Amino acid sequence: MTRTATAPVSAVPQRRAPASAKAEQRVRDILRVGREVFAEHGYERATTTEIAQRLSISEATIFTYFRGKRELCMRVIGDWYDETIGAIEAGMPLDASAREQLEYFVRTHLSVFLVQGTGICALVLSEGRARSGSGPDLGDTLIELQRRYTAPLMDLLARGQASGEIRRDVPLRLLRSLVLGPMEHMLWELVGSAQRSIDIEVSAGALVALLWPAIQAPDQELLALRQLRGELQAALSRA
Repeated sequence: MTRTATAPVSAVPQRRAPASAKAEQRVRDILRVGREVFAEHGYERATTTEIAQRLSISEATIFTYFRGKRELCMRVIGDWYDETIGAIEAGMPLDASAREQLEYFVRTHLSVFLVQGTGICALVLSEGRARSGSGPDLGDTLIELQRRYTAPLMDLLARGQASGEIRRDVPLRLLRSLVLGPMEHMLWELVGSAQRSIDIEVSAGALVALLWPAIQAPDQELLALRQLRGELQAALSRA
């Protein structure tokens, strides 16, 4: 099966496109440190002053490439979404069973969210509910990013319905919420605890064990048993 590439979503245009390799590196550095600061402090407490200080540059240099903190934050989150979506899409086992694909999605999702990017996840969850009084609205920007971010899961569920492995009597958007809801709750629990660590394999396995009976087609277990019986009969006939 061929995967259709999805173009990255740019939250907001940069103020000025880097004109040289040095300028491109400067933008990458600002985005890298910006991600660290936003992840540590959240949007309200993060400052471009601190970002500049960590890079040993002037705050004016940041404004050469970004109009302000909000635009920088939008770009940081947009890039993070692109990386997350890329990680999920890159290894999706399209030829595997729907359950195996779900296991891959949950495991990768938990790894990216709960290990690699807890601070950015918390920022996204909080700012997605926020509204700005002026300038580009981060909450509105996140709606489009989240729509693209959930596309691999929606495709997975649609493939499962088409193959008869996933139930067709429940809308895809509800199945999507059923899968993503527990993982968002796990994130909030991790962010609010002092533990800040989780066994991804154990957690992913337990979550899929709970989710799969709820989303699989009602006759899926019977079909699996019939298939196994057919395989056994074919093996015995060849013996």
